Amino acid sequence: MLEHLFYELGPWNWVVLGFALLIFEVAAPGIFLLWFGIAAIIVGFLTILVLGPLFAIGWQIQIILFLVLSVISVFIGRRFMGATDVPTDEPLLNRRNEQLIGQIVVLEEATVNGRGRARIGDSLWRVKGPDLAAGSKVRITGTDQGTLTVEAA
Repeated sequence: MLEHLFYELGPWNWVVLGFALLIFEVAAPGIFLLWFGIAAIIVGFLTILVLGPLFAIGWQIQIILFLVLSVISVFIGRRFMGATDVPTDEPLLNRRNEQLIGQIVVLEEATVNGRGRARIGDSLWRVKGPDLAAGSKVRITGTDQGTLTVEAA
């Protein structure tokens, strides 16, 4: 039954699917349906204009062509639309750990075997550094996966 459905699908269905994906992209932006829509439109036009008149292309080849073109369009899209390094006046805006480097804080719990906790604002942060008593002042020198690296101040 599913195979019968694929045989009935013509090349124009790829174009319709492609434009439907582009419309969904406009409705729910995120730039992920765009590349699949472009691939579907290309498959439709290739099947209609180029490959269709020359060869009898089955639905299996069309789907493989769609998958290959989808991967290619995603890679090309990420290359041109990928992360751009835009200079900002707040380079540490969403990097809370890195904002804390250089601050002097007080240990809430003693560091034992290089591990302890420090209160910063209204929260406790894990710290690692030399063994020190609770109440000692420490300077934050770095971060390591959510743990602050400290030294005696």
